[in-house]
Amino acid sequence: MASTPAPSQAPPKPTWDPRRPQDALPWLRPTIRIRLTLLYGGMFLIAGILLLSIIYLLAANALNVGSDLPFRVISGQVSSETCNIGSTTPTASELNHALNGCVNEQRQHALDNLLSRSLLALLGLAVIAFAFGYAMAGRVLSPLGRITRTARAVAGSDLSRRIELDGPDDELKELADTFDEMLERLQRAFTAQQRFVGNASHELRTPLAINRTLLEVHLSDPGAPVELQQLGKTLLATNERSEQLVEGLLLLARSDNQIVERKPVDLAEVAEQAVDQVHGEAAAKGVVIRGEQKPAVVQGNGVLLERIALNLVQNAVRYNVSEGGWVEVTTEVRHGQAVLVVSNTGPVVPAYEIDNLFEPFRRLRTERTGSDKGVGLGLSIVRSVARAHGGHIAAQPREGGGLVMRVTFPV
Repeated sequence: MASTPAPSQAPPKPTWDPRRPQDALPWLRPTIRIRLTLLYGGMFLIAGILLLSIIYLLAANALNVGSDLPFRVISGQVSSETCNIGSTTPTASELNHALNGCVNEQRQHALDNLLSRSLLALLGLAVIAFAFGYAMAGRVLSPLGRITRTARAVAGSDLSRRIELDGPDDELKELADTFDEMLERLQRAFTAQQRFVGNASHELRTPLAINRTLLEVHLSDPGAPVELQQLGKTLLATNERSEQLVEGLLLLARSDNQIVERKPVDLAEVAEQAVDQVHGEAAAKGVVIRGEQKPAVVQGNGVLLERIALNLVQNAVRYNVSEGGWVEVTTEVRHGQAVLVVSNTGPVVPAYEIDNLFEPFRRLRTERTGSDKGVGLGLSIVRSVARAHGGHIAAQPREGGGLVMRVTFPV
């Protein structure tokens, strides 16, 4: 008995999110410059506190606070404006005791004055040290800022940018040179990919178009046998499916990059165009399309954005219930983002199957199998185009069957 081949596993999902999170307080972000500043300033502050403590101890030891006077008064009178010696005539022992306390008080006052002034000086120097450390850290880390700016430019599909860092042959220059070499290889790879996509577009479309023309010519012959006409219709449907597959693959390859030229596009208008194109198919299946499209203008490519709406609405119509089905298409601006939502009735979709729907050639409970509903690239194209526009798509099952597809774009 032949064993059934195990279904192919979905490719592992990346553990990182290419979208950069927005910080609520960006100036509190623990950057390397801030950490180096705290390190330099903290080391200076600790060294200053240790130095101040040593100076204070040495000064206290030199002044001998708490020790007796190096002389004793035998007789006579002493007056002082700062020490309380007494108004009456003291004895010699009382006078020595009063003078000793007065001198110790003056020594302690001198030490307290030294400590307070030293602390103020230390505080001022600490501020200067932190500012100097911040400036020096910025100067040392300036090559990293240059690398970051170049990386951001490359992320915007400008692979021609290079760092070309000058300066001493240190670790930062080695990092910049390595990054430049990586960019050179990436540019060559993307150029080869674009050349391949262009060549494949021509080489694959031309024979398929010729086949379609030949088949249509033969089918237009009224004297052709019935068997030949049936075979021609089957081949024409197969050829049309191949054309759809080629168009989908080429669009998927082109939409993996960021959109360089952007124009204002209203998602409401895009959704209305998609609904108009699918209206005939929906009426044939008895599916009602409803929903309110509010203005939601985004910056992007209108053709690719229309493909997002068209693919979602087509899937919602095709994967629907046989009777009493509906599709709801809405657009609006919510929380500073343009949102396109496509909801539909349909079969129950398990939550664990949601991620597989966005993989190429994968459908619900089937993998790389034939279907008259599409070629298995619709949602893959939607996700790729959404990412190219800086957006995000999320799907969740509806209670009772069907899906809710939500695509968000930055305004």
